[in-house]
Amino acid sequence: MTSTSFARRYGPWAFVAGASEGLGAAFADALAARGLHVALAARRAQKLEALAATLRRERGVEAEVFPLDLAAPDLVDALEGLAARREVGLVVANAAYAPRGEFLDQPLEAHWKAVDVNVRATLALAHVFGRPMRARGRGGLVIMSSMSGFRGTALLSSYAATKAFGRVFAEGLWEELGRAGVDVVASCAGATRTPGYLAITPHASGVPEMSPEAVAEASLAALGRRPTLLPGWANRLSGALMERVLPRRLAVTLLSRTTRKLYG
Repeated sequence: MTSTSFARRYGPWAFVAGASEGLGAAFADALAARGLHVALAARRAQKLEALAATLRRERGVEAEVFPLDLAAPDLVDALEGLAARREVGLVVANAAYAPRGEFLDQPLEAHWKAVDVNVRATLALAHVFGRPMRARGRGGLVIMSSMSGFRGTALLSSYAATKAFGRVFAEGLWEELGRAGVDVVASCAGATRTPGYLAITPHASGVPEMSPEAVAEASLAALGRRPTLLPGWANRLSGALMERVLPRRLAVTLLSRTTRKLYG
């Protein structure tokens, strides 16, 4: 799809949640390169302002900054205010919160926050922006899930469960909204070299890693083609092994062994 046809189908504005760095920033740049104006949302206003200035200067698009806490109780009100002012044709639900460690060793509030950011905010984004997309008969929604969402994973139990929700939710919307011309995809990324990932995995992990830019490009290319994407051939091979070959008990054990190596 050319940049012109992409902008026609998914423009004029894109909303990127979790846009301050890493995957969110990569999505914002990829969308701006395709000619879409971008609304950037995250908690850190200073980083958003710097990214917005870069996109305006280098991509020649409009860029607005929305310092939002996606776990806030008034999130829907903030999103509806934006939806009333801007024609948002593409949403990237990328923000995520991941409590790491033994489930019982983490405060319950951390797990509630994972549900708020990874589940509740995703529902809000899809509902608030999805209704006008359906009415227009065009648009797109990218829900960032994770390979962790295919199997239970030690030290990431609640995070993996919320990412399983995102994948299944996106698959249902793919069929529902696809009938109205709105494309939906769940992008189930594996290890991605974001600043957050590198901060907790400074050493070689032995796990296949992708750049944020590669994940963003693959995810946007999958819109309108399939309900679920595993970016990268190594991740697709690993996913096929876990889903189709290994018994579930063994798959959970192997995945948990990897997370214990990374975070234990």
